[in-house]
Amino acid sequence: MQRILLLLGVLISVMNTFADPVDDAVKNVMNAHQIPGLVLQVVQHGQTIKTAAYGQANLEWNIPATSDTVFEIGSITKQFTAACILILMQDGKLSLDDPISRYLTNTPASWSDITIRHLLTHTSGITNYTGLDGFELSRHLTQAEFIAKIGGQPKLFAAGNRFSYCNTGYTLLGFIVENVSGQPYWDFLTARILQPLGMTATVKREPGRILARRAAGYDLVAGRLVNRDVNYTDLFSAGEIASTVGDLMKWNAGLDSDKILGPAAKSQWWTPGKLNDGTPTGYGFGWFLTPLDGHRCQAHGGATSGFSAANQRFPDDGLKVVVLSNSGEEGVANSVAQTVAKIYLPANN
Repeated sequence: MQRILLLLGVLISVMNTFADPVDDAVKNVMNAHQIPGLVLQVVQHGQTIKTAAYGQANLEWNIPATSDTVFEIGSITKQFTAACILILMQDGKLSLDDPISRYLTNTPASWSDITIRHLLTHTSGITNYTGLDGFELSRHLTQAEFIAKIGGQPKLFAAGNRFSYCNTGYTLLGFIVENVSGQPYWDFLTARILQPLGMTATVKREPGRILARRAAGYDLVAGRLVNRDVNYTDLFSAGEIASTVGDLMKWNAGLDSDKILGPAAKSQWWTPGKLNDGTPTGYGFGWFLTPLDGHRCQAHGGATSGFSAANQRFPDDGLKVVVLSNSGEEGVANSVAQTVAKIYLPANN
């Protein structure tokens, strides 16, 4: 018996020696933040080196999360919307320094100094609509209604004077995509990006739609998990996409080629915008560009009611990390993605 206990002790010691630091780190964060479910994928130098699912996609049915679970990705949508604009630029249909009034109808006079570039870089000065009354998903405002309603809000600053994160700008960009292309936003996105990259699991988040493998979303209220509010905000082209880790890695792989965007376009959207006084903002077109521990990083998080997501790229290290979760805690997926990235970045190996 003593010999058996000794062997068990040795076995446990060996197992601990080979414990996966990613699993340990993720489980620690999930426990600390009461994250119901989380899926991640890590690709380095074109090879998938880690795909893992933790926790539950649906707490009420006790359904585990898997690599095929579909999560809302929130503001990672902005990368796709920016790409649609750049595709239209490549097609010769618009210029980034065109005034938005050229492509949108009945814009207020206070918007006359705003260009497409200002919308892309969150420097327009337009009020952010998310959180304001009257923009709920159930209302589903038309383009004209949206512009009239948000146009009645005071402008915060002259275009280009400040950086202020603004979902309104990316919704307006979605309208510009529709007006210039002559197609609904989702049709253009599907034809020019999703289909060419084989992103078959990427869909609209529409809460009323029956969607296979959709995760349920949860928010933490007074220390208790509750079902998320599906009617919070109509996010449209600022955040309406739902996807999987595999599809987002197809997106990342597509960006490493010239299949969707050419080198000149990609150079622009991965270059920090500048304010009127020349100060760089640290944000490109749908990408935060702040280095992580000295490593060049192209990243964006996403948060909707009940979901948190992250897409992080480290181009000099050939590393990509995608994290999707059904926790509504803003920024928690980004935190996990950075923690995981540090495990794989060369200085930490």
